[in-house]
Amino acid sequence: ASAVGGITIGASSTSYNTTSDYRLKENLTEITDGIDRLKQLQPKRFNFIGDTSVVDGFIAHEAKQVVPEAVTGEKDEVLPNGDPLYQGIDQAKIVPLLTAGLQEAVAKIEFLETTIETLKNA
Repeated sequence: ASAVGGITIGASSTSYNTTSDYRLKENLTEITDGIDRLKQLQPKRFNFIGDTSVVDGFIAHEAKQVVPEAVTGEKDEVLPNGDPLYQGIDQAKIVPLLTAGLQEAVAKIEFLETTIETLKNA
């Protein structure tokens, strides 16, 4: 069996690594709907109950509709004794979608800039 990730600790940093070697992947396709999916994400500012620190993040069940691989658990799931079984989110798994959406947006901006320059010089 091969490792699927690891934690690397250096003198001034810690890296949480997920295996990403191309030799382990198949059926590669480009993300072509980055902006459309990005617009479906609903980032929020909030604090956790019992902690006044305000943070940026997502509500797990909302993010799961857009990037299901980033979320664990099910909305409103409970243990057999009735205690809540909370959902979790790995926000790093949203980064590829953010990158694709931004790349699409930059391409549109560059096209518009070129078009504007062409019109100005006409």
